[in-house]
Amino acid sequence: QVQLEDSGGDSVQTGGSLRLSCAASGYTYARTIMSWFRQVPGKERERVALIHTIFNATSYADSVQGRFIISQESGDNPVHVVHLDMNDLKPEDTAIYYCASDSDDRETPRYWGQGTQVTVYS
Repeated sequence: QVQLEDSGGDSVQTGGSLRLSCAASGYTYARTIMSWFRQVPGKERERVALIHTIFNATSYADSVQGRFIISQESGDNPVHVVHLDMNDLKPEDTAIYYCASDSDDRETPRYWGQGTQVTVYS
């Protein structure tokens, strides 16, 4: 089992920045791929970023490339923290953001955080 707690959502003005954080604990193998998804009611869920926690390789959706950065904190702390730094935010970034993890980059990871709301107003 993996436990994920995501946080950091807020309301910001267009062009602003936010940092989301995901605290992950539990089965290490199932935390190999850590992802951030976002969901807007009536739209498909979108994976915006992922990080391979062993190789530190990252990948981004086209919609956020160049604006969002996913990173992880180093060290042997049993609680693994992954961040999503969101810059130059736009109203279309408004969504509930979820941290997710699994052993690979499957379309639907098995483990999810509770979600954190990001609202970007103009």
